[in-house]
Amino acid sequence: MAKITFIIGGARSGKSSFALKLARRYKQVAFIATCEPLDNEMRQRIRLHQKQRPRVWQTFQEYKDLTIALKKISNKTDCIIIDCLTLLVSNLLLKGATQSMIEQKIKKIITFLSDFKGRVIIVSNEVGMGIVPVSKLGRDFRDINGIINQIVAGKSQEVFFMIAGIAQKIK
Repeated sequence: MAKITFIIGGARSGKSSFALKLARRYKQVAFIATCEPLDNEMRQRIRLHQKQRPRVWQTFQEYKDLTIALKKISNKTDCIIIDCLTLLVSNLLLKGATQSMIEQKIKKIITFLSDFKGRVIIVSNEVGMGIVPVSKLGRDFRDINGIINQIVAGKSQEVFFMIAGIAQKIK
């Protein structure tokens, strides 16, 4: 069974850097990126993240169905990073998925990962600590992301909350 480590925190809190630090201990790492490069600013962010990763790591871009990428990962892989669930939720919501559909996808991913023999590091944003979004879509996104984070945290062996680049272990 996989050892799942969940890393959660605000924007630019150091989540991805901490995930990379944890993964560097492993020889065969697969990185699943969920950020769809829709504009120049996002493409620039993606390039910055890519430069921080060792080139020998396998990288998979998957915006909606992570099981597609997970099926491609070699059985020699000893660590998988998923960065990040927040963008996956956003991608699915913008494609018309309901809360129930998104929850089922996440549960399917967790079930799929339970057969993996190595370490899984999952990154997500904590978006529920700010102001109440003005739009219904914004509120739905915040609520769904919070529920997804609870599901993943509940199935994880370790949970870290990132604050200003400092990892606080909460589980």
